[in-house]
Amino acid sequence: MEFIKAVIKDKKLIWQLGRNDFKNRFANTSLGAIWGFLQPFVFMLTYAIVFQYILKTGSSGNIPYAVWFFPGMAMWQWINDSIMSASNSIRTYSYLVKKVVFPVDIIPMISIVASSFVGLFLILIATILCIIYKYMPNILLLLYVVIAAYCFIIAFTRFTSAITTVVPDFANLLGIAMQLFFWFTPVIWNLNMLVEHPILAKIMRCTPFTYLVTTFRQVFIGENIVFAEHGLYTLVFWIITIIMFVWGNAVFKRTKKDFADVL
Repeated sequence: MEFIKAVIKDKKLIWQLGRNDFKNRFANTSLGAIWGFLQPFVFMLTYAIVFQYILKTGSSGNIPYAVWFFPGMAMWQWINDSIMSASNSIRTYSYLVKKVVFPVDIIPMISIVASSFVGLFLILIATILCIIYKYMPNILLLLYVVIAAYCFIIAFTRFTSAITTVVPDFANLLGIAMQLFFWFTPVIWNLNMLVEHPILAKIMRCTPFTYLVTTFRQVFIGENIVFAEHGLYTLVFWIITIIMFVWGNAVFKRTKKDFADVL
C-alpha cells in the first residue's frame, strides 16, 4: 500500500521532522521542551486530586486510585494529543504540501511522532507510579497496547487529517467530539457504574477509546478486556481499526490532490 511504503521509505525523515516539531512547539520558552512534559503531568495530577479527594471518586475494588487513574489518563492524553495534532498537521505543514516532490502521506506521521515524546513519557510515569505501589506491569501486554494505540491513531487520523484540510471547520467539530469521547470513556469513572445497564456497558467496551484505556489499566491490574468473552472486544477493536484505516486511506487518496488548492 502506498502509505505504508511511504512511511517505511521516509522513516528517517519522519523521525527527524517529528523531533523538530516537538522542539519547535516550545522554542520560544526558557524551559523549552520541559513544558511539553510538565503541562500534561500537572494536568493529570490535578485531575487525580480533584476526583479522589474532592469529588470522592473511587477506583475499582481495593485498587489504589492512583494505580487505577494514572494509566487511563496517560493513555487518553496520548491519544487525544496525537489525534488533534495529526488532524491539523497538513494545514500546519502547508508549505511542504506545495512542494511537488514532498510525500504528503507522511505529514500526519510527523505530528504523531512529535506527540509520542509526551505520550510515552506519561506512560512511563504511570508505569513507575504503579511499580511504586507494587503493581508490576505485564511487559507483553504493555507492548501490545502501545502498538494497538499507534495503529488506531494512524487509522483514525488518515481520515481526520484529510477532512480537516479540505473542510477547516471540521477541526472545531473534532475538538468537540474528542471532549465528548473523553467523558463517555471510562477515564475518570469506571465501568462498574454501568453494572445495572449490561447492554450499555457492552457497547462502551466495544469503543476503541475504552478498549485502549482499559487495556493499559489491565497491564497493571485485572480489568480484563483483551481476552474477555473469548476476545470479543479485541476482535471488535481490530475490525474497527482496519475499517477506519481502509476508509480513511481511500478518503486521503481521493482528496490529497486538492490539498494544495485549499491551503
